[in-house]
Amino acid sequence: MELDVLVTEGLGDTSYVLTWGDEAAVVDPQRDVERFVDAARAHGATIRRVVETHVHNDYVSGALELRAATGAEIWGPAEAGYAFGYRPVEDGTEIPFGDATLRGLATPGHTPEHLAYLLRDGSERVALFSGGSLMVGGTGRTDLLGPERTDELTRLQFRSMRRLADLPDGVRVFPTHGAGSFCAVGSPGERRTSTIAEERATNLSFTETDEEAFVRRQLTGLMAFPAYYADMAPINRAGPPVLGAPPRPRAMTPDQVADALAAGARLVDVRDGAAFAERHVAGSLNVPLEPSFPSYVGWLLPFATPVVLSVPDDERDDDALDEASVQLRRIGWDAVLGHLEGGIDTWTASGRATRSFPILRLEQLVDELAAGEAGEILDVRQTTEWDAGHLEGSRHLFVGDLPERLDGFDPSERQTVICASGYRSSMAASLLDGAGVPVRLVARSGVPRALRSLAASR
Repeated sequence: MELDVLVTEGLGDTSYVLTWGDEAAVVDPQRDVERFVDAARAHGATIRRVVETHVHNDYVSGALELRAATGAEIWGPAEAGYAFGYRPVEDGTEIPFGDATLRGLATPGHTPEHLAYLLRDGSERVALFSGGSLMVGGTGRTDLLGPERTDELTRLQFRSMRRLADLPDGVRVFPTHGAGSFCAVGSPGERRTSTIAEERATNLSFTETDEEAFVRRQLTGLMAFPAYYADMAPINRAGPPVLGAPPRPRAMTPDQVADALAAGARLVDVRDGAAFAERHVAGSLNVPLEPSFPSYVGWLLPFATPVVLSVPDDERDDDALDEASVQLRRIGWDAVLGHLEGGIDTWTASGRATRSFPILRLEQLVDELAAGEAGEILDVRQTTEWDAGHLEGSRHLFVGDLPERLDGFDPSERQTVICASGYRSSMAASLLDGAGVPVRLVARSGVPRALRSLAASR
């Protein structure tokens, strides 16, 4: 048997391709399925089964794409409520796979219908595909379906952990969620896989035997999660459209882009914050093209808003366009109308106005803070980050909450926007600039370094 571990870094998720002879199975595939087909083909295998652990809240499943591409059977929780045909799995259902089996284990908590799958080779229990239940260093969140179900699901998660704790030490653990996922509770670090023995030694959520203590730990210090999550489960239950090989977004002239924006589309500029600050289309949203790009697009815009992309104006623009398109498809954002051909240079050459705002080096901000001359400072990190330490006199407003709070800013007061690294502050600065609020951006650095510099100067 061969196992390929395919990580989708930005969403913090991992999918798995198992091959046995000439057949393969995929666990929790993302929507860009070519990489799974290629992984199976590299072992001389064809994908025959797609196995889902739960109805995903953070991405659109690639199960239907894989079935269309390979004819694979889809297996998933009997209680998932899928509107398309699939093979329902209950606790104890066995899925044949070569000479081995994948046995469904009811592990509700992260979602009500959640299943883990225990890989058995004969009588030996080899591996656990744990989905959003047991994770490396933690467990899956239980609050994603709303406060009315949080307590119930948290207690179910406790019982699921106790059930999995009975597995032998040598069983390998292959979670779907991990580092970088907003679905995780705990500190997964960078490791994607583990063993039952390692989790027993290090994972406090796994070894907790007191239900009330587990509930407290599970619900303490949680980060905000993206707004688009609310749209994922309905799409996955209904079955997302099968795209096949989606075309690259079409090239659009400045006139076409202007018409689209006038009709309600949004221009999403994927350049880094410093380049955006220097020159950009008025009202455009800056979300730099890093692994978490789709999460923040889905956080800052109403889901499925028609978008036009603006990519870097150099030889890398084709790669950036392809990457941005794939990342958006992973969260079901199919309303990409096209891209501004030639980027900001073409827009400027057409005679249309652009905007800019200043960049502030961290050293300048530290000097201003020491002299009491910094003015209004807006910290757009998560609440947990703010609580761990922030700049004296600064104001906190998480970037994900900013679109609904823009009317609370005085357009005569300049905001110096900062986060931990310059990534989220670039988004916030673009939103404020688009709303007519004067801004300065602290780019490529942030609060932790500023706090260290201030401490060292005292």
